[in-house]
Formats: sequence, C-alpha cells, structure tokens
Amino acid sequence: MEPWLIWLIVAAVLAVAEILTLTAALGMLSMAALVTAGAAAAGLPLGLQFLVYALVAAATLLFVRPLALRHVGRPQAARFGTDALIGKTAYVVSDVTGTSGRVRIDGEEWTARSYDETLVISSGTTVDVMEISGATALVYPRD
Repeated sequence: MEPWLIWLIVAAVLAVAEILTLTAALGMLSMAALVTAGAAAAGLPLGLQFLVYALVAAATLLFVRPLALRHVGRPQAARFGTDALIGKTAYVVSDVTGTSGRVRIDGEEWTARSYDETLVISSGTTVDVMEISGATALVYPRD
C-alpha cells in the first residue's frame, strides 16, 4: 500500500475520532496526517514523512488548538428567545399576583406572576422581568 494512502487513512480515522470526542487535539493530529499524506505523495522518504508529521502536529497543537479553544469557550454574545426578555421593562396590563396577571413586554402581552408571591402589583405599574417560566413572566415592581 502506498504511504500517502496510509497517511490519508490515519487522517480519516483521527477526524472521525475527533468528531466523537470533541477534544480539538485529535483534529489537529488529523490535519498533520493530511499534510503528511501530501508530503508522502510528493515522494518524501519515510523518515522525512515522520518529521513532517511531528512538526505539523506540534505546531497545530501548540498554536492552533489554544486559539480554537479560546473561541469555543467564549460566552454567548447575544441572548435569544425568552432569555432575551430577562431584565427588560414591562407594563402591567391587569393586576399581577402570585398566581395570575398580565404584562406587556416589547408590545406583546404575557401571562405574569409576581416574583414575590406575597405582592399584588396593580395595573399600570412598571415592572422588571426577573425570570421566564414557560410562557409566564415573573415580574417585580420597579423602585
């Protein structure tokens, strides 16, 4: 079997292992094997193929992997869905108690409950959305 084909198989096996484990290290080793497959196809002797593999693997593990992990570990820049409503200001449409009520958030009416179950928030009050539970906003009056 040709050496470049063996390197290509090694690259494929490492790529599949990376997909299953999500470590980022096996992906870098797969890329090194892919580069080495190209070097083997160009006719480099076996000793130099291993040197190419070692150099590319070391370079990717030392320089590319930390960059990739830094981008993966970054917190989400924007909040979506109901998470985006937390902290918004709402207007009480009908009295809000610990069990029922309605508020308007960004022009949409939501069912609401008081964040503090003992409070009764009267209609017309401005409140803050503290939490979203299902389709119900838990609100607290603004000071």
